[in-house]
Amino acid sequence: MDLRSVERSYFAQGLDTIAGVDEVGRGCLAGPVFAAAVILPCEFYLPGLNDSKKLSVKQRESLFEKIVVQALAYQVAWVDVAEIDQLNIFHASLKAMALALDHLKIKPQMVLVDGKFKIPYDMPQQTLVKGDSRSASIAAASIVAKVSRDRRAADWEKDYPGFSFSKHKGYGTAQHLRELKDHGPTPIHRKSFAPVNALLTNED
Repeated sequence: MDLRSVERSYFAQGLDTIAGVDEVGRGCLAGPVFAAAVILPCEFYLPGLNDSKKLSVKQRESLFEKIVVQALAYQVAWVDVAEIDQLNIFHASLKAMALALDHLKIKPQMVLVDGKFKIPYDMPQQTLVKGDSRSASIAAASIVAKVSRDRRAADWEKDYPGFSFSKHKGYGTAQHLRELKDHGPTPIHRKSFAPVNALLTNED
């Protein structure tokens, strides 16, 4: 699939700053939800660019370094655990994407959003279901968000050595669930998520 076809349709209309935006960590039991916004140059081409979920760790790391060098602008933002529990993960994810866009050094003329929901951002938007497999800008944003969050997860492991955050990144894997049962929730666990909430309820 041609990942630049969506962007080219806007370039043909005279728009040359198209931002792709995506989030990562929505389904995790711990840690913030991250988002990235990326504006790529019109002539951008990067072999191997794809949805971050379809790439290996090594591929993502390599593409990340190339994206951040070649992008006209990029920004990473996140919404922390307390706000996730307050807002719910859906609204927290939308807020993280809006924050990433808001802090771009270049204001985009059009925003391509992964998924089917527009974000709270005053700018023309097009939503794209499975956009990280359909748009180069969104694919780039998915890689930047994923690599940024995964790198941060290694720091969480230093703070909470009973948890293998560098491996499961906070997702609800069997290993993570065992760690939760053995050690109990940490301050970075999402209290509103069922597996974490169940343990907190049992403690009362």
